[in-house]
Parts: sequence; structure tokens; C-alpha cells
Amino acid sequence: MMVFLKWVIRPYLYIQYLFQKFTQKGAFGGDQAVYVKTPYHRTGNFVKDGLFRHHVKQFHDSACSVASIASVVNTLLDRQSAVKGVPLSQQDLLEKVNIAHWKERMSDTGYKGRRGLPLALLNQVVKDSLKACGIRYRSLETVQATRDPVKSKQFKSRLRSRLEQFETQGNCLIISHFDQGCFIQDLHIPHISPVGGFDAVSGKVTLLDVDTTQAYPYDVSFDVFYKGLSSNYNPFFRWFGYAEGGYVFIRV
Repeated sequence: MMVFLKWVIRPYLYIQYLFQKFTQKGAFGGDQAVYVKTPYHRTGNFVKDGLFRHHVKQFHDSACSVASIASVVNTLLDRQSAVKGVPLSQQDLLEKVNIAHWKERMSDTGYKGRRGLPLALLNQVVKDSLKACGIRYRSLETVQATRDPVKSKQFKSRLRSRLEQFETQGNCLIISHFDQGCFIQDLHIPHISPVGGFDAVSGKVTLLDVDTTQAYPYDVSFDVFYKGLSSNYNPFFRWFGYAEGGYVFIRV
């Protein structure tokens, strides 16, 4: 599997990247991510404040799920624990949660050659992480995006409503599973990061990208955000369990 990734998928991804760079398409076009370089100031919204405070970068190039879930877990632990302790590290989390061969998937060789987490496995791992850490929540839903023109209308409406709920009510969190190359000038690969904000007026969605190459959070338009979630990855990724992305919605 790893040899196949190196000699077949990687060259395809780089050709796609260079083509978009040359033609100024995708993230190289007009609707690009805008980096937020101004310091973050507390808003009183505990989920936003917590996500920025506990934001970490992935320790491994396949560990975006670990960094994302660690930031979510530590945000909720701050809210629900009477005694504030040392934040849970990514390695602590991997030791606590024994499902979906998560720890093995984060290694150099992966689990049977498979690395990272498709959306369905992300759902399982988030649930078990919250349980292992004793975190209470009202509901948890994983929603797969769709490009179907009829179904996508309902999906977009619900997603926008939940982004507004996150921003204004502070009673939920959203972990997004998306095509990173739709947002930034990088390869079109599956990626995971938490949402850090939403401006209902401009429609801008803030991503707290856990990629080590991303020094700052960035904003993308709602349409680009949806495009990244609903990206229909090339057939190679489907062999590894990756279809369209989506998001995990946690209501607390």
C-alpha cells in the first residue's frame, strides 16, 4: 500500500497541483484562503476561546485527527472539570483510545498500509475519545457531504445554521473532514481540522488548520468550505476508504 502511495498516487497529486498552479485554478484562483495574522482575543464564547487556546499542530503527517480531537477534548475538559489540569497531549489521547487501530494508523507504516482516518472512522474515534475522557455531551452526529444538487441544498442550509450556532451560542463544535487542496495551495488530500469561527455577514469560515505548514488560521468562503467538504477524491483514495468528506457535529 505504501509503495502504491509513493509511486502512483503522489505523482498524480503533484501533477494536479502543478496544473492548477499553472492555470490559476482552485486555491490558486480568485477565491483563496485569507490568513488571519492578527492575535486572537477572547470573546466569552467558551468553545471558540478553548479551541484557540488548545490548538496544536499534528505530530505526524497523518495525525491531523489526533491534533483536532485533542483540541476539542481539552476545550471540553476545561468546561466540565472542576479542577484545571495539564492539557491532554496527543500521545496521551492515542494511549487512551483503543479503536479503529488509531495509533497504528498514525505511524510511518500505518495499519496494513492505511494511514489517517476516513470520515466513518473519525466518527468512531471522536465518540470513543469523548467517552474515554469522561466528557458529557448532548448529541454527536457525523454528516457526509454530497454533490447531489437536490440533497446539497438541505446539507448547506443545515451546515450554515450549525456554523451560526457555533459562533453565536457556543454550545457546539464542528470537526471538518475536507480536501485540503480546495482551501490552500497544497495537494488535494483528505485532511481534518476544527472550525474556529464563522462570520454570518461575509459567510467566511475560519479553519484552525492543524497542519504544521500552516502558521496561521485562515478564512475561506462558505462556498469554498462546502466544496472542500464535498470533494469527490480521485479513485485512488476510494480504495483506502475515502469518499466525500463532511463533518462531525458535537452539541454540548
